[in-house]
Amino acid sequence: MTKTLSLIQAAVVKAALAVTTVGVVAVPLMTTSAHAAAVSQADATKSLNRLLGNVKSMSANFSQKTRAGNKTSNFSGTMSVQRPNQFRWETKSPAEQLIVANGSTLWIYDKDLQQVTKQSVNNQVGETPALLLSGDVNQINRSFSVSQPYSNKNYFVLTPKSANANFKNVSISFNGGRPVMMVLNDNLGQETSIRFSNITMNKKIAASQFDFKPPAGVDVISQ
Repeated sequence: MTKTLSLIQAAVVKAALAVTTVGVVAVPLMTTSAHAAAVSQADATKSLNRLLGNVKSMSANFSQKTRAGNKTSNFSGTMSVQRPNQFRWETKSPAEQLIVANGSTLWIYDKDLQQVTKQSVNNQVGETPALLLSGDVNQINRSFSVSQPYSNKNYFVLTPKSANANFKNVSISFNGGRPVMMVLNDNLGQETSIRFSNITMNKKIAASQFDFKPPAGVDVISQ
């Protein structure tokens, strides 16, 4: 289970960390109407930038479901993000894993494996959908093509421009200005959906939440 969790969370961090969510994107149930046509890419990007720009910080519980063929895996935990590039994603069930970014370094700590992976945040921007909630919104234009299938729904699909991205697309849905769901489709055919609950937005989060020091005795792998 721990190995499976590590692989899935690596996809969520690096391919849909994202957020990260996430084939074809699973579209939330909605009805269409004459007033719900898709909007232009320019307008979709502008709307998404505005919504993400309003998220200065966010804390929430999350529930994550990953489908791979006929198999489904469920995870849950807590997350916090704060601009610029501060991120904490803590999976508590069914196994423990912690992902922390402090603005320059991203750490992935797998407690059961007693292993820590260290990466540069700069290498993840544009490759990590979850960092959409904490990174530079201007990066979206450079890294993704954005579509908004329904003009009356704050639901967006982002497709990476880079041929080297390890996911196909990521979608994000907002309700009342709050991100409530992300869906990631990776290049292995897995779909990961993440729902946020008990959301708190735009309150100062202590810097200590984004600090990480590898525990004594664990293996540290730099990438």
